[in-house]
Amino acid sequence: MSDPLSCPEFFQNPYPFYDELRAAAPVQQVNTGPGGRPSYLVTGYAEAKAAFTEPGLSKNTARFFAGRSSGRNLHPAVAHTMLATDPPEHTRLRRLVTKAFTTGAVTRLRPYIEHTADRLLDALPKNGEADLVAGLAIPLPVTVICQMLGVPEADRAQVRTWSNDLFAAGQPQRIDTASHAVAGYMTDLIEAKRHAPDDSLLHDLIAARQDGEQLDEDELVSLAVLLLVAGHETTTNFIGNAVLALLQHPELLDRARTRPDQVSSMLHELLRHDSPVGIATFRYTTQPVTLGETEIPAGVPVLISPGAANRDPAQYPTPGCPDAERDARGHLAFGHGIHRCLGAPLALAETEIALRVLLTRFPGLHLAVAAEELRWRRTRLMRGLESLPVFTR
Repeated sequence: MSDPLSCPEFFQNPYPFYDELRAAAPVQQVNTGPGGRPSYLVTGYAEAKAAFTEPGLSKNTARFFAGRSSGRNLHPAVAHTMLATDPPEHTRLRRLVTKAFTTGAVTRLRPYIEHTADRLLDALPKNGEADLVAGLAIPLPVTVICQMLGVPEADRAQVRTWSNDLFAAGQPQRIDTASHAVAGYMTDLIEAKRHAPDDSLLHDLIAARQDGEQLDEDELVSLAVLLLVAGHETTTNFIGNAVLALLQHPELLDRARTRPDQVSSMLHELLRHDSPVGIATFRYTTQPVTLGETEIPAGVPVLISPGAANRDPAQYPTPGCPDAERDARGHLAFGHGIHRCLGAPLALAETEIALRVLLTRFPGLHLAVAAEELRWRRTRLMRGLESLPVFTR
């Protein structure tokens, strides 16, 4: 079939497309990308959860694309991150950064996150129009991950621009250019940290390499780029999507506003309802694989859609309606298995603090435009708003 994931309507609202595809078959062949490359798209919940732990699916993009000319000029530090590896390489790399994102480590960061959120909201009008994506959803996680990595404040706006360009669907030259810019920047920053050590996560990674953890220079740059980009992109979308869901559903908004202690318990349902990741990163079959009732041959790309799986009515009745009473902790917004997002505790803390502080400061918050007028980012991987105009009061 033709590519169902490329039309403008899909970027604005992918859920009718996901529903139609899932109803036809929870796993099916589609044509995606330039030239219509055959891939298999997974939209069913049970099938997606199984795919995330399927040993016959690999993330080793270097091996898949070896000897194939893509015509692209993506920097290796972006093309071959930890996300594009399998065990044991993935296990070794992930171990080096996991301690920075444990629940305990995130708890120690909470005062800084709250201070940052308060400072950002201080800059918004107390009774006027504001864009919550530009004013809160972007700068909060960008500031936190840059602080963790030791990125100077003067460079953070440029870093965000490069990161945004990396997800520009249908614009390969823009993506490739951004990949070289951000990789070059992190290479220079790593060298600067060697000459001026500090207490940043980036310096910890440099030290780990020097302590015999077998982290070579290319791996160090790649990990730094991945943490920089993944450390805020998902959370930016999560915050924007969550605020919009609350503003569109008065019963949820009222609960979050009057019972701020319950905001944290609502986060998983908000993630399930509008996942910040629409299509998970690249995988392919290393051997014939069966998902559900579909047999997939070896050597074929497989696209797992958390956005579609989290709206599967077989798993979540009335999936299009967020329900604060629903136990949605089994959602797939953070993935599943060994590649589950290691930054999940940080994303949850940042979003919980952002929502709580926002609704406390602006109890009369409401949309400044009709929901149908909102524009969404043109990227298959991410699901996030370009802007979120609101009236603050």
